[in-house]
Amino acid sequence: MMEYKLKSNVTDFRNRFGYNSTEPINYCSLLQRLDILTLFKPLSENFSGLSIKNEENRFMLVNCNHTLGRQNFTIGHELFHLYYDQTFIPHKCNTGLFPKKDVNEYKADIFASHLLLPEDGIMQLIPDEELAKDQIKLATLLKIEQTYGSSRAALLTQLEKMNLISRTFRSSHLNTIKTSARQYGYSSELYETTPEKTILGTYGTLANKLYEKDQISEGHYLELMLAIGVDVNEIVNNEED
Repeated sequence: MMEYKLKSNVTDFRNRFGYNSTEPINYCSLLQRLDILTLFKPLSENFSGLSIKNEENRFMLVNCNHTLGRQNFTIGHELFHLYYDQTFIPHKCNTGLFPKKDVNEYKADIFASHLLLPEDGIMQLIPDEELAKDQIKLATLLKIEQTYGSSRAALLTQLEKMNLISRTFRSSHLNTIKTSARQYGYSSELYETTPEKTILGTYGTLANKLYEKDQISEGHYLELMLAIGVDVNEIVNNEED
C-alpha cells in the first residue's frame, strides 16, 4: 500500500510539472523551474542533502562530493520532503539506504527511485531477450543510467526491486563503472563529483528582497551575496569610480 501511494505521488509530481510517465528529468532545469534555491557544496560522505521550506520559499542543499548520479537521487529524495512529506522537519539526509525503521526517509528513497527511474521507462530500454532474470547486459545498464542520469547503485537497486536481477548480479556490476562507460563511448561525467557553490533559483533576488524588507541586516545580506561570489561593496565602489 505504501509503495502504491508513493508511485501515485510520483505520477502526480510528473503530471503537475509537465513530464510523462517515462520521460527523463533534467534535475537542474527542474530546480530552476520550481525556483528552489539549491546549493551544491562539499559535505561529509554520510550527508547527502537537506531541505527547508516555509510558506513562500524552498531551499535544498546537495553534497557535490557525491557523484552526479547520486546527487540526482538526492534531489528526488528532497523533493519528496518538500512536496509530499506531511510531517516535514528539516534534517540531514543520507539517501539511498531505504531505512525501513525511519518511515519518512524510506518513503523519500522509494519516491526518489521511481521519480528518477520509472519502471515503464526502464522496461522500454531492455531488449526482450534480456528480460529473463540476470540477463541484462552491461550495454543496457549503461544506456538506462545514462538516459535517466542515475548512479549504477540506484539502477541496480531498482532492477532488483523489479525482480530483474539477483543480489549476486547487483554485487558483480558495481565495479569499474567509469572505465566501462568510456569503453562504450559514454562520458564519465555521471559518475564523477561536481564543482561546489552551484546556485539555482532566484537567490540574489531573494536576498535583496529580504534586505529591502529589513528582514536581514546589511551584514547578513553581504554575507549571503558573497556566498555566491558577488561582492556588493566592490560593485558599488566600481560604479562610483
